[in-house]
Amino acid sequence: MLCIRPDADGQHTLTPEEAGWSYIGFLVRRMAPRQAFAFQTAGSEAAIVVLNGVIDVRSNVGEWPAVGRRQDVFEGPPFALYLPPGTNAEVASSEGAALAVGLARSEREGVPRLIRPEDIAVELRGAGNASRTIYHVITPEFPAHRLLVVEVLTPPGHWSSYPPHKHDEDRPPQEVDLEEIYYHRQDSPHGFAFQRVYTDERDLDETLTVEDGDLVLVPRGYHVVAQAYGYRGYYLNVLAGDRRSMAGSDDAAHAWIRRQWAAAPQD
Repeated sequence: MLCIRPDADGQHTLTPEEAGWSYIGFLVRRMAPRQAFAFQTAGSEAAIVVLNGVIDVRSNVGEWPAVGRRQDVFEGPPFALYLPPGTNAEVASSEGAALAVGLARSEREGVPRLIRPEDIAVELRGAGNASRTIYHVITPEFPAHRLLVVEVLTPPGHWSSYPPHKHDEDRPPQEVDLEEIYYHRQDSPHGFAFQRVYTDERDLDETLTVEDGDLVLVPRGYHVVAQAYGYRGYYLNVLAGDRRSMAGSDDAAHAWIRRQWAAAPQD
C-alpha cells in the first residue's frame, strides 16, 4: 500500500520496517493544550517540523522553549528542530500544536540545531500552472547524516513534483538513491490531489487520490502530484539515503517541459 490514511486523531506512526525501508520513519502528532509527547530518537537522527502552534522541547541534549509561530502549514516557512541519534525528548504545548517528526537511521553523532523560518531558503520552482513554492528545511548542505526535509506549497489547479522524476539509482551526480515520503495537507477538509507513482516498465503504476493528512510512500519510480482546482495543497517530503544529495532523473518523455520554463512566466 502506497497511501496511508491518518488514524482517528489525524496522526501517523510509521517505522522503517512497516515501510519496507532501511532508513525512514515518520510521526505526526496533534497535541491538545497542555498535552505532552515523549519520544526517543534512539538509532536515528530526527527533525521535528512544527506544522502549527508553539511547542516547548526538553531533552538530554538541550532545551528549546517557544518553538513555532504559524497558525497552519500555509502561513510561511516552519520552525524545525534537528536532533541527533540518542536523544530523549519531551514536547509540550500550552495552547495546542501539531508537529511532524521525520527520522532517518544513523550511526553518526550529531549536534542539535534549531532551524528558524529566516534560516530557510525559499524557492519558486517551475512556471505557469506548474509553479510551486519550496521551503528548504534540511538541505544537502545541512550537517545531518542521511536526513533531508523540504516543504512544498502547491496553488489550486497546479502540478507539483513536475516533471515526473525519480531517485532510485545510485549514479551521481545525475541521480542518487533516496527513500521518500509525502505527507499531504489541504487548506480545506474537502481538498484533494492526485499523486502518480510509476516506473518505466510499469511494473509499478499507481494513481492515488490523496486527501488532508494522507501519507504517501515512494518506494521507487517516478512521482508527480496534481492539485485539485479550488484548493491549496501542501506536502512535507522526508528523504534519506547514503549521499547528501537530492539529485533525480526526469521521465525522459516529459523532460522537455523543464526546458520551457526559462521563457515562461511563474504563477
